[in-house]
Amino acid sequence: MAGGGGLRYHPGMNEISFLPFVIGVAGGSGSGKSTVSQQVLASFGADMVSVVMQDDYYRDQSDLPPEVRRKQNYDHPDAFDWPLLVRHVQALRNGETIAMPEYDFTIDNRSTRTIPVKPAPVVVIEGLFALYDADLRDMMSLKIFVDTAPDVRFIRRMQRDIAERGRSLESIVGQYLDTVRPMHKQFIEPTKRHADVILPHGANGPAVDIITTKVASVIGRLRRP
Repeated sequence: MAGGGGLRYHPGMNEISFLPFVIGVAGGSGSGKSTVSQQVLASFGADMVSVVMQDDYYRDQSDLPPEVRRKQNYDHPDAFDWPLLVRHVQALRNGETIAMPEYDFTIDNRSTRTIPVKPAPVVVIEGLFALYDADLRDMMSLKIFVDTAPDVRFIRRMQRDIAERGRSLESIVGQYLDTVRPMHKQFIEPTKRHADVILPHGANGPAVDIITTKVASVIGRLRRP
């Protein structure tokens, strides 16, 4: 299976290690990607599952003044630091701990802090464009697209941006019409064709249960003597 989940033998050593089972979870803003990722994490724990948030890999914008940062198109693939994201996922697959950047949406820039993410048997990559980059897809064992109705996604995004990011309703609506909606149609929706599994009604219970059952079978194989 592409992307891992198989055996890796170390010549000259009496140990066998496993390539992590890498899951990509993509979908539009407010689709329910986090619900899927957090359910997998909650089901198996941090020792078994590591989560990489693509939102934290927005490009560093320290060279831009705040008013310019706010006007950037954050729903375009070019907004992300792809080389760093790919490098970090490769490192996790190699058994290395990474220092994931932390993005602060209240200042539209990376914070000065980083988040340590340890390697684990299961690695979840969650983000708008989780299935966009071919190098990332090649490392994935399971590719998921969370497909949710546009009106539901907009309402969720609006509630989140007001509560967590200090945004005004006017700015949220303007951004949605100017960039979120057209970028979704141009860049995010087409990545659905790369998915192994499409959740047609968002992160619904039965669909998430099927995914966690698959992850449980992978972890079960790793635990066998």
